[in-house]
Amino acid sequence: QVQLVESGGGLVQAGGSLRLSCAASGRTGAMAWFRQAPGKEREFVATINWSGGSTSYADSVKGRFTISRDNAKNTVYLQMNSLKPEDTAVYYCAARATIGLGLDVRDYAYWGRGTQVTVSS
Repeated sequence: QVQLVESGGGLVQAGGSLRLSCAASGRTGAMAWFRQAPGKEREFVATINWSGGSTSYADSVKGRFTISRDNAKNTVYLQMNSLKPEDTAVYYCAARATIGLGLDVRDYAYWGRGTQVTVSS
């Protein structure tokens, strides 16, 4: 069983930046970030494969967010730049045993508890 713990959320003004971190209790395959705004379904943000050599992003964050990972630390990051009010949500880290990318919530067996990101206008 892999435990995931997110950190780095907070309140930021539009146009600002935040970096989220997710520490895993052990080795994982692909990892991802999802987010869920109030009254909405959880949605895909970004994913990275086991080696870090392949990534994929939701169109809404492409060019503004960057996902990366440090396997020596069992940690995945999400650098978020040019934040917009519509990025406000609880951000969840997810992991799975298989090494390839996964873009759907059903692809992931392990989830963190989430970290709140609030972007003010």
